[in-house]
Amino acid sequence: MLVRLFALLLLCLGLAGCGPATSDAGRAADLPPEAHATLALIARGGPYPYRKDGTVFQNREGLLPKAERGYYREFTVPTPGAQNRGARRIVAGGTPPEVFYYTEDHYRSFRRITPAP
Repeated sequence: MLVRLFALLLLCLGLAGCGPATSDAGRAADLPPEAHATLALIARGGPYPYRKDGTVFQNREGLLPKAERGYYREFTVPTPGAQNRGARRIVAGGTPPEVFYYTEDHYRSFRRITPAP
């Protein structure tokens, strides 16, 4: 437990080499195929398959850069074999979205992504 707490502290302080609890995932091409479909839905403005898609992401974990309420929106990235929405999400910031983050562990960590043009 103490080791986990120390690792989290290092991430929060940016001493682990990945900035403020996010890392750079590079291009969207580096993401799982289901994330590509979600990014395409976001670009088209929907329709989204899950009721929670497009709702405000509050950043309660404080892992993404601080922004005014409503700046971030969350979208489901389907998880093969999952009986529910699974743990994977894309969080988009701005209207229209100008920044994108991917999490595969239900908001415990994020990677900033750069969508393909």
